Amino acid sequence: MTIPSPSPRNLSSLLIASKLSSDPIVLNAASSDFGNMEPLGNYIDVGGGMLWIDVLLETLKHGLTPVSWTDYLYLTVGGTLSNAGISGSTFRFGPQISNVYEMDVITGTGEMVTCSDQQHQDLFYAVLGGLGQFGIITRVRIALEPAPRRVKWVRLLYSDFASFTRDQERLISINGRHDERALEYLEGSVLMHQGSPDNWRSSFFPLSDHPRIVSLIAKSGMVYCLEVAKYYDGPTDDLVNKAMEDLFQGLGYITEFVFRKDVSYFEFLNRVLEGEMKLRSQGSWDVPHPWLNLFVPKSSIFDFNDGILKNIVLKNNITTGPVLIYPMNKNKWDVRTSAVVPEEDLFYTVGFLQSSGPEDWRDIDLQNEELLRFCDEAQMGIKQYIPNYDTGEEWKKHFGSKWSSFQEAKSKFDPKMILSPGQGIFNYRKHGI
Repeated sequence: MTIPSPSPRNLSSLLIASKLSSDPIVLNAASSDFGNMEPLGNYIDVGGGMLWIDVLLETLKHGLTPVSWTDYLYLTVGGTLSNAGISGSTFRFGPQISNVYEMDVITGTGEMVTCSDQQHQDLFYAVLGGLGQFGIITRVRIALEPAPRRVKWVRLLYSDFASFTRDQERLISINGRHDERALEYLEGSVLMHQGSPDNWRSSFFPLSDHPRIVSLIAKSGMVYCLEVAKYYDGPTDDLVNKAMEDLFQGLGYITEFVFRKDVSYFEFLNRVLEGEMKLRSQGSWDVPHPWLNLFVPKSSIFDFNDGILKNIVLKNNITTGPVLIYPMNKNKWDVRTSAVVPEEDLFYTVGFLQSSGPEDWRDIDLQNEELLRFCDEAQMGIKQYIPNYDTGEEWKKHFGSKWSSFQEAKSKFDPKMILSPGQGIFNYRKHGI
């Protein structure tokens, strides 16, 4: 049985497993058929193997767009939905798994199932954030809204962590999906002396300002950057400027360090590509990426800053990639999905997005282990995003109250345990469970 799964950039096919039946199932990812675009414009059907950049390009032809994104668009739809799909838009619109209407999934038993909130709910919510453990996503119905034309994009610098976190939390408290006062995007990051203030994520800070930013970092040891964006259409330029100035009233940023851009909507969403091209030209893209992504409860974020950022990271002096740190609202996450987040109503995403050479990845790996050990010993209550564990006990601890339902879904939809075995979640022989 061959099932088209659109992805014009990925021409490979995926052999699931011949033991499903006498005839193996092959997913053909070479099709470029985008599925059905509704005249009312509230959704689009796309293949699970399609890249988000292609979804964006197609929907923009119709003046429409998904609202929840990852920072990097050259990822497959099925891939990000198997984790969660997060970025600076998550605080307002939820992760990408909160913006799906329906899916076609091939389970580990070889069945093709159409699932949604209305039918086969157990499979629908298990697959979303399910790390590929229950089925292969072949079609997704994604929510759409009218696309804006332009983006006001601003970065503000802070030397004080308390002001930085307070302002982030204040700004994401205005998060109604259709609240015109709200920002569409908010992320924070850390600038340290180990790296340039102009990192691979985007060329933003003017070259003429680099010396004074570096001087500020040298003086403070660590500087925090708040990055926000508000979408608009041409005629409302003055109105959106006024709206952003109103939002900035009373914030604690350093007033001498405010940087603004006005870009197209597409340019903003595709902002990481420029950095990728720069790294590719330097031969620094196809290298190990020992990333570590964490969800840190609000109650632990100051301990994280003091114990990890100011102590371990600065002391080791090996962190040269971007370090992200920004808050999310738990009420934007559907608790029925398999995705795991901290218990608190507000938590922070912290991402160490490192790239390494052929040797120094080991040092970064050791630092990642040190960070995780510190969090565990301090009982911070963190959760890994895109988790990686070595033992069954660690996986059970990660899923917490969701572990039983996760096990039940595995038994029902992939009883032979043929899907995503490399993660070791259900490799009982390896884990000795």
